[in-house]
Amino acid sequence: MPGTDASSDDPPLDLHVGDEHLVIRQRYEVASIVNDIAIGLWFVIGSILFFSSSTETAGTWLFLLGSLQMLVRPAIRLGRRVHLQRITPSRPTDAGYDF
Repeated sequence: MPGTDASSDDPPLDLHVGDEHLVIRQRYEVASIVNDIAIGLWFVIGSILFFSSSTETAGTWLFLLGSLQMLVRPAIRLGRRVHLQRITPSRPTDAGYDF
């Protein structure tokens, strides 16, 4: 009866992993959205600061900050993939999601 025990254990395990997968996906998606909003804010504020010559330097720094923060998004995606791979190594990691 080991096969029966294994098949009865699989659904709860799949369900539990599925719940974790959903929570992980949502956390990384939220991190990606917050990152994208911050990038947009840096570029909008930086653009406004370019209207005055006295604030151009601050605007330049905000553009640089926004540009550097654009590197965070691939780091979030990579972290998500590694995290999901550790939990479910035999399952696909939904590479189609862009977060």
